Amino acid sequence: MASIRKFLSELNAKQRQIVIAQGENVVRRLEFLYAQSSIIGDKTFFDPKEFAWTAEIESNWKIIRQEVDQILNKLETVPNFQDVSPDQYDVTNDDRWKTYFFYAYGLKAEKNCERCPETTRLIEQIPGMKTAFFSILLPHKHIPDHRGPHKGVLRYLLGLKVPKEKEKCQIRVGNDYQYWEEGKSMMFDDTFPHEVWNDTDEIRVVLFLDIVRPLRFPVSLLNFFFIWLISISPYVRTGKKRLDDWEKNLNC
Repeated sequence: MASIRKFLSELNAKQRQIVIAQGENVVRRLEFLYAQSSIIGDKTFFDPKEFAWTAEIESNWKIIRQEVDQILNKLETVPNFQDVSPDQYDVTNDDRWKTYFFYAYGLKAEKNCERCPETTRLIEQIPGMKTAFFSILLPHKHIPDHRGPHKGVLRYLLGLKVPKEKEKCQIRVGNDYQYWEEGKSMMFDDTFPHEVWNDTDEIRVVLFLDIVRPLRFPVSLLNFFFIWLISISPYVRTGKKRLDDWEKNLNC
């Protein structure tokens, strides 16, 4: 395992892109296995109530919102998504999608977590939580059609700050559409093509999580292996280094 980490750490930028692309190709060839082994089925959106922990998150949404408001007071210091994760340049390349990270596949943003202790306490109790951040869409931001690389996780979004014209702030997954509501959960499979709009004059903020998809054995075991590979990949490691650099500059 250590030798794999060492090999990945020594890759240059071009080599990292090749490794990431090849890894995604392998995982996508196995998507039919994940679909067949999914305990909750294979569809675009899921009922969040199938996950018991969503009730507590929803009941504490106002506490999380208080910490969001503190972040928004210093929005100019929050990095753009592509500044943390350069692989996102194909999806977003302006300054209207901000991300405030807590976790990325086991890597913890210590300072961010310290600034938002209640949010951190809540997300750390969630079974299978792999990624967590505040996703902040500025007015009139459109995230174009794209898809996630791995069917072994599901995406959870909790509405924290939603524009009054909420129907104009929506997401399409496959051919299905939903919009956010404050204090309400949303769960979907991001390997379906999806896109997002905030066609309002207000900011939209959600708590964004990736959680392990419930799978039958032995595919569940295979999934844990691929999630481990993602955790040591250049994609995640580069993002963590950029986030660490941002935190250092912020505290200078």
